[in-house]
Formats: sequence, structure tokens, C-alpha cells
Amino acid sequence: MKIAIDARMYQESGIGRYIRNLINKLDGKNEYFILLSKNDFHNLTFNKNFKKILADFSWYGVTEQIKLPKLLNSLKVDLVHFPHFNVPIFLGRMPASFAYQGKFIVTIHDLIHQHFQMRRSTTLNPITYKIKQLAYGAIFRNAINKSLKILVPSNYVKDLLIKEWRVVEEKIVVTPEAVDDKLLAILPKVSKIKSPYIFYVGNAHPHKNVEGLIKAFLVLQKKYQDLTLILSGSDHYFWQRIKKEFQQKNIIYTGAISDEELVTLYRNARCFVMPSFEEGFGIPLLEAMSCDCSVVSSNAGSLKEVGGDACLYFDPGDKEDMVNKIDKVLNDEGLRKDLIEKGQKRVKQFSWEKLAQSTMEVYQKCVSQ
Repeated sequence: MKIAIDARMYQESGIGRYIRNLINKLDGKNEYFILLSKNDFHNLTFNKNFKKILADFSWYGVTEQIKLPKLLNSLKVDLVHFPHFNVPIFLGRMPASFAYQGKFIVTIHDLIHQHFQMRRSTTLNPITYKIKQLAYGAIFRNAINKSLKILVPSNYVKDLLIKEWRVVEEKIVVTPEAVDDKLLAILPKVSKIKSPYIFYVGNAHPHKNVEGLIKAFLVLQKKYQDLTLILSGSDHYFWQRIKKEFQQKNIIYTGAISDEELVTLYRNARCFVMPSFEEGFGIPLLEAMSCDCSVVSSNAGSLKEVGGDACLYFDPGDKEDMVNKIDKVLNDEGLRKDLIEKGQKRVKQFSWEKLAQSTMEVYQKCVSQ
């Protein structure tokens, strides 16, 4: 088979991690055309059956809509895999110079942008924001309606697509994600941050409920005066807004961290907390488990599906419940060790090899249609 994969988001955190691990685990039996931005095109190397294709136009833009279909047609592949919903609008019946004419599948990671209005945090004016949201909706609808198959990371996302977008169940394939192999091989460093601390890593978009975690921590600090809250994630507008509001001395904002620092922070934390209102999957739960860190998690979205019996769950909209569940782990060493042991077993149920194998089976079915 000749398969094209749109890997222009290769270096991004969430979708990029999915792309990197998928490509790394695909077999050598097929011919893959990997679409890359300029920097990645020049800096990355792949096995001989993976051919780099320069596709240096940004996602979500007009250029993507105009140039990407023409490039895809020129490759003459059997199937295109879009690992995000930003599929060109111009497909099918329009002239080949404007529209991609072939088969494609799409991965939908979550529906969070549709469920959470980020206007209170965005720098866009209301009119521009509304236009942007309408455009997202049109592109998303186009992707799910015209794709042959839709890959999703969880049954939670699958059920949302069926309920909210009336996608037929047979069109959706669940391919759970996993922990990066390279993360599992990293040995922790000596940490400059002293325990005890609670750890969170991710972005600070409204659905992540970082403010809720901070407010819960401020309650816990009255009981545990030496407790610290470590918040990690690439600095941007959302983090800057939170840092302005919460400047307490026992809250440390690390900004972006290396994989070595990530493993160290997981391993030395009293617990990792995932306070989200919604997640399409929840890789940090598995990362924490792989690093022998106890997990206290929201019960929303896909998180119980991912965490199974290896997490202590709370209602993310109930600050008292979050406080009580974190307090249980801080105060009960037996419970903490039990969660760690269950996490060690749970994380082994997920692998990128399984995801890649399931994805290749989808490729085969779609190409043979």
C-alpha cells in the first residue's frame, strides 16, 4: 500500500506525540509518504520505506486548503491519513487542481473545542472568535462526513461522535494511546524540588480546570503547610493569566520541562492530579503510573476509561470532593502504594504497537474498499 500521513504537526505536544509514535511503530511492508513542515523535512530521518514530502504550509489556514489537495493528488497514494480534523474542505467532485480526489481517514482526538467556549481566555475579539469557531465546525463536519473511517483514542469520544454528530458506529475505530517508549527508559535525576508536592503537567486551557486544582491545594495547604504544588506546561497566554491570579509562594510554575525533568517530577511526587472537566484520552495518567506515581483524577470524560481501578476519582466541579480525595492519598501511605501497584499493571494494557497494528488494519480495509 501507498499511504500518506499528514505529519506537519510532528513536533506538537499532543497530536505530535500521536504522530511520532504511530510512524515509529508502523511496519516496513508498505510505502509511506510523510508530509512535513520545512524544519522537520530537513532535520528528520526515517527508514527507507518512509519518504519525506515537503508540505510547508501552516494548519488551519487558507494556504492549507489550497495547496494540500494538489500535493496529495500528485502523490497518487492509495489512502491519506489525517491525524487531526483539519482536512481540506475541497474534496471529491471539484477539479483535481482544487480538490483531493482519493480516499482518506481521520483521527479525532476529542471534541473539547466544541464543548468549551474559551472566549473568556482568548485574545481574539468576539466577532473574530465566532468566525473562527464556525470555520472549525465546518471543517470538522467535512472531516467526519467524508472520511472512510474515523480513529478515536477512547470509547468516550466514539460515543460523543455517535450521539452529537450521528456518525454510524461501524465507521469508528477505537485505538487507545500509550506512554512513549523513551519515557520508560529514562532514569530520574536528583530533583531540586523538595517533597512533599502535588504534581500537574499539561496546558492551562479552561477545560483543564487548573484553577480548580489550585483552589483545592490552597485548602489542603492549611493542613499540610510544607506541601507544594508543581504546575508544568509550556508558557502561553492561559498560564500567564493563571500566574497573575495565583502567586502564592508554595505554588511553583516550571514552564516547559524536558522528558528527564518530567520523569523526575512524576517519581518524586506524592501524587499526580488530573483535574480536567473533559479529556479525549489522558496520557498523563499512564505516564504517572509508569513512573510509580499515585494518581488522583477527575471522573470526567475518558479518564475513568483510561485509569480503571488505578486512580482515586473525584468530581471536577466539586472542590470539596477534590480536596478529600487528594487528602486521602497524602494521608494514607497504604492507599498510595496500592494505587501505585495497580498503576503498574494498568499501564501495561496500553501500547503504541497495538495502536499501530489497529491503524494498519484500518489502512488495509480502506484501501481494499
